[in-house]
Amino acid sequence: MTALAEATPDALWATSLRRWNTVCWLLFAVMAAGLVAIDRPGGSKYAALALLGGVVLSYAVLDRFPANPVVRPHVYLSVLVVALGGLAYLRGNYAALFMVTLPHYWMFGRTPRASMVFLGLAAAATLAASVLRQDGLTVEFLTETLVSTVLVVAVGALIGLWAHSVVGQSAERAQLINELEQAQAELSEAHQRQGAADERERMAREIHDTLAQGFASIIVLAEAARAGLGTEPARSAQQLRSIESTARENLAEARELVGSPQRPGQAAAGSVAQTLRRTLDRFAEDTGLTVDADLADLECDQQTRIALLRCTQESLANVRKHARASTVGVVLARQPYGVELEITDDGTGFVVESSSGFGLDGMRKRLAELGGRLTVTSSVGDGTRVLALIPPTAAESEATA
Repeated sequence: MTALAEATPDALWATSLRRWNTVCWLLFAVMAAGLVAIDRPGGSKYAALALLGGVVLSYAVLDRFPANPVVRPHVYLSVLVVALGGLAYLRGNYAALFMVTLPHYWMFGRTPRASMVFLGLAAAATLAASVLRQDGLTVEFLTETLVSTVLVVAVGALIGLWAHSVVGQSAERAQLINELEQAQAELSEAHQRQGAADERERMAREIHDTLAQGFASIIVLAEAARAGLGTEPARSAQQLRSIESTARENLAEARELVGSPQRPGQAAAGSVAQTLRRTLDRFAEDTGLTVDADLADLECDQQTRIALLRCTQESLANVRKHARASTVGVVLARQPYGVELEITDDGTGFVVESSSGFGLDGMRKRLAELGGRLTVTSSVGDGTRVLALIPPTAAESEATA
């Protein structure tokens, strides 16, 4: 592979260089056959064959073994300059070799400056040898040799500079394409990592809102049942039944998470009011707290129903674990600006700014995915108010039209 071919990413240029390489070999063969068959035996014939043989040998070594330590590109060009000068001195049929080897100055020159230097040396060598062969500056030399050589060199220089420019642009384009492909690969990898992180966060939220809350309820119920075994057997029996029911629900949730990872946590059938009512009744039965509910019978899309259910479950779980409340109020209503879910309790309250936990953050993110927001208002000793707002969706708009 030649120097210019190595720098050429374009398949068209690589093909053109291979074809030109074939033409060179054919010309070398024709010139050698012509020298052997036509020229008369003599010193000039053998000298011409030796010069042509040196060019052919150097070119073959460089073409077949481009990394060899002896015949380097500039060494071959030097041999070519000497051979052209020698053939121009021995005979006048050097022009064909000069024209066909013009691309070699650009293929092996490495840089445009080096290519122009060797091309100038070749032109000077052929002109000087022609002057010596013709015994001075004859009319034939000035009108034929000089003009034709200058034209060939000028055309070769223009074509070579153009070829180097095109090859440079092709190399730059190939580099840009490679950088673009690398950037796309990095972007795709980043998207995959982000997608995996988002999926892990989503699954963690689902597990917290379903399985973790269920297990927490089981623990609380089990502790209450154990404490009341001797004094309130009926109450303890009810709590054991609640434990069994909660465990079954958790098992169903776990199977749904495993079986349908893309659509976990489906809300139970029925309207959102019915779904929340069942949750509130179960909470009142398990805790013995008073629950005042005002639930409007709304038609919501599935994502909104799940978000409202999870916000209710998380709020009730916080009341159970932290509030020490006696009464819980739940209001579900449709407002002009969307669906509102308000959950209040008369418990101990807390400082919202200093609170941290996965539950509140999970509710905020779940509502944010639907374009909604969560507002928590509380202070120590004054209870807590949780307000979830979900703006109207296309499905809700169709349902109310």
